[in-house]
Amino acid sequence: MFQSPAQRGHAGDTFLVSGQPRPIPEQPERLDHFDRAVAALGLSVETPPDAGDRPLARVHTPEYLDFLRTIWDVWQTLPGAGGDVRPNVHPPRRDGAYPLAPVGRAGFHLGDQACPVLRDTWPTVRASAHAAVAAARAVTGGAGEAYAMCRPPGHHAGPDLAGGFCYLNNSAIAAAELAAGGRRVAVLDVDLHHGNGTQDIFYHRADVLTVSVHADPAAFYPFFWGHAAERGRDAGLGFNLNLPLPLGTGDDGYLAAVETALARIDAFAPDALVVALGLDASEDDPFGGLRVTPDGFARLGALLGAVRWPTVLVQEGGYISPTLSENLRRVLGAFLAER
Repeated sequence: MFQSPAQRGHAGDTFLVSGQPRPIPEQPERLDHFDRAVAALGLSVETPPDAGDRPLARVHTPEYLDFLRTIWDVWQTLPGAGGDVRPNVHPPRRDGAYPLAPVGRAGFHLGDQACPVLRDTWPTVRASAHAAVAAARAVTGGAGEAYAMCRPPGHHAGPDLAGGFCYLNNSAIAAAELAAGGRRVAVLDVDLHHGNGTQDIFYHRADVLTVSVHADPAAFYPFFWGHAAERGRDAGLGFNLNLPLPLGTGDDGYLAAVETALARIDAFAPDALVVALGLDASEDDPFGGLRVTPDGFARLGALLGAVRWPTVLVQEGGYISPTLSENLRRVLGAFLAER
């Protein structure tokens, strides 16, 4: 289990929901709930070492990493700028000239209003990514499983684009760390929301299979990605599978989709598995898209624990609710019981 104290930085205030400002639910307090679940299972948490930026650079562009590293200080020099870095313009296309102006770069790299850049955003998200690297390295070192208690989450972050509270793609960074040793890697995303950033990062690759179980994006964030017709491209054609679910789907429908996902992963014959472990499919989650119960999460943990591939669990979504800690406890407890 890996988590850094530095992951308690970065606390954004509001984002837009249907044009109205709402409190950002992705807050440091989430770690308190995760900590209680891990403590209840008698598990210890290690602070991951600083892994440098090379693992991040495997999946994110140099321009984007430089933006995250420097934009706060640059932004403070702008006449009349607000304290937080927020976009007010977005490019109609992203394959043209790279903007030099800080406002243009903010619009280029920040895909929505859920990802303001604050003074401590870079050290916080970097520490979260290093938890994922440490878990991946534990598995490459011979561990059968490892859990990265990542916060902020990451699966909406693409090669050069933040979105949905995500800045660095922790699950993709873990998968790329595993694949760098020549391993075939599968990523299974069980978050309420489609892992569009992870899909984008590996969409052209045949050595990393990406599979996502999520609420149907026809009516739910991230809207533009996550549809069943998206199968990969070029060498990656056939190496991406999306399993969108109707809003309100409960335990049985959700777990049936996970079983379908695991069957596809088994056919891929991976050397290792990365699970993007979102808990926001919960019936109690404030986003309310799916209706998975604590018993359903225990069944999910048993399904994941029954596989025999070395497995890295990377924490993704799951927001403050009466059952957040219990849901993680049930997943991890059942997972470990099967190992």
